Amino acid sequence: QVQLVESGGGLVQAGGSLRISCAASGRTSRWLAMGWFRQTPGKEREFVAAINWSGGSTSYADSVKGRFTISRDNAKNTVYLQMNSLKPEDTAVYYCAADASLGVSTNVGDYDYWGQGTQVTVSS
Repeated sequence: QVQLVESGGGLVQAGGSLRISCAASGRTSRWLAMGWFRQTPGKEREFVAAINWSGGSTSYADSVKGRFTISRDNAKNTVYLQMNSLKPEDTAVYYCAADASLGVSTNVGDYDYWGQGTQVTVSS
């Protein structure tokens, strides 16, 4: 089993920055591909960013490309999402997810483990 705990969410003004974190624990967590997804009420969970186990491969949704950066520190079993130039439409619950395969996936269904989510609110 792998446990994921997100932190760092909060309220920020449009144009501001926020970094959210995901601490992983459990078996072989450092070898997992990791992803960030987000969800707003009434909408499906959508892909934001993903990173492979080594950090050498990343993928981003077009809506966040150039503004968000995903990274990981395997020594700390932690994945980060640095969010810059935030917009009100970035407001959502952000979920961390782990994929037991070695590749980078944008699909919700490919992820095996999920955190509880952290709320990010961007005010206009």
